[in-house]
Amino acid sequence: MVQQYLEHSREILSSKSAKFKFNERRGLGRIYIFGYQNRYNLKEGFPLLTTKKIHFKSVVHELIWFLSGKTNIKYLADNNAHIWDDDAFNYNLRKMANAGIFPEAFTKYSEKWFKAKDEYAQRIKKDSEFAARWGDLGPVYGSQWIHWPKFIPVTLEINGEKKEYYTKDSNGINQLESVIQSMKKDITSARHIVSAWNPQEVSDMALPPCHTIFQFNSDGKQLDLQLYQRACDMFLGVPFNIASYSLLTAIFAKELKLEPGEFVHTFGDVHFYCGAGARAKWYEKNFKEFKEKVSEAVNPDDFNNLLEWLNKNLPPEEKGKEGMDHVTGILEQLARIPKQLPRITIADKSYKELIIEDFVLENYNPEPTIKRALAV
Repeated sequence: MVQQYLEHSREILSSKSAKFKFNERRGLGRIYIFGYQNRYNLKEGFPLLTTKKIHFKSVVHELIWFLSGKTNIKYLADNNAHIWDDDAFNYNLRKMANAGIFPEAFTKYSEKWFKAKDEYAQRIKKDSEFAARWGDLGPVYGSQWIHWPKFIPVTLEINGEKKEYYTKDSNGINQLESVIQSMKKDITSARHIVSAWNPQEVSDMALPPCHTIFQFNSDGKQLDLQLYQRACDMFLGVPFNIASYSLLTAIFAKELKLEPGEFVHTFGDVHFYCGAGARAKWYEKNFKEFKEKVSEAVNPDDFNNLLEWLNKNLPPEEKGKEGMDHVTGILEQLARIPKQLPRITIADKSYKELIIEDFVLENYNPEPTIKRALAV
């Protein structure tokens, strides 16, 4: 699994399909390819990266949160899983400024923005009333999985005339439960699909879903899952997504008394951010030479040498956007040797009842963490 991830990363940075583009919304350059697929055999071990440490508890807490249908980050904050802090803060900032919580809606990534974000994260954890009002992300993943909007016809009589209107069902459609029930009736069907992409509600979300749709498949013996991910942050997001959806496959395999089979990961725009300002422009200007050097690198020493060459030539990162060059981070991983995959054990419970203590990760011995900043 880890070797697949590393080979895919190398492909993004060096192949003929690899391109550079500037992301206007985030103000960052990125190197990307469009369209790719990896397959992970879950019988070979749990696919958690070993060339850098992944915080497994955060993966589990986020998935439990999705499965609950919740969209407020209070649960995550209470469990020190801060992966959604930036998006929640950015999503609520202007409304909080209008309410006088903060004196102004700061420029993203400014010193004031970072300081206010840290204060926001602390208040979410300590103040339940504040969290209830300002901790929501809109109808993101869990909402679509568990409460996909459903409208019920209602007949009303107005001035003696009967008319039919539609009102929103507060519970909506539980896609996960529907899929489970349909699999129990017809396990080999190709209709076991869950979607997070709801065109009607995308504009109300803090972040439109990156992992948009997944499909279960089974021959009656093992359970496979394929995910289509439209936008893929290869350095920070994708390792989380691999672990999360592999875990989801294992959870539902247990629910259906099947063996976990394959996790198939299908990508749209899969990319490495390469910083902002002068640093992004350097990558754009030197892209051809950089690609050639990556394609010529074969062993860990080659990637170490390439990293040294980059560090000598790259301009400093833009203030406020330090750590948003993920290319240097993946080169550091490419210079490391993958280790044996860990194993995962899950308690024999319904997916609705699972808590963090029900997941045991064994024999995980990764290389040290490589820290980089999240782009929001």
